[in-house]
Amino acid sequence: MSLFFSSFEVTRQCFYRSSLAFAIVNLKPLMPGHVLVVPTRNVSRLADLNESELASLMSSVQRVGAVLERAYGADALTIACQDGKAAGQSVPHVHFHLLPRKVVGDQFSNNDDIYPALEDSEILLNSDLSRRPLRVDADENRKPRTEEEMASEASWLRRFFE
Repeated sequence: MSLFFSSFEVTRQCFYRSSLAFAIVNLKPLMPGHVLVVPTRNVSRLADLNESELASLMSSVQRVGAVLERAYGADALTIACQDGKAAGQSVPHVHFHLLPRKVVGDQFSNNDDIYPALEDSEILLNSDLSRRPLRVDADENRKPRTEEEMASEASWLRRFFE
């Protein structure tokens, strides 16, 4: 069965899948290990999910997060969801950003600096997706990864779920 993030087919970027949710790597992650966890059914708001879908989504966030911490040597996670256009959601498909964080050596020395970066990453996501699937943000200083690089990371992460 094919997976879609909004109207865009997700292929080799997927590294985790449950019956009602999946996780994908990013084209332009804010930091190593920045991934998205998405419900299988395309709905725009958390309130649109039924109880089973919400439970599966949150369980997937928890499971993927535990793997990210172990795989990337993280001490914690930033977990974010822009729930609706007014909250900064640009792709009308519920999704959670998971970012592994470190006490020492974190990419954001001020932990709260991650939030404007996440907001920026959502701003042009929808328009960028129309040009190239899974482009995560408009920051041209971070170059997009190739399909092969994303597939390689997804393959590596997939092993943690076997």
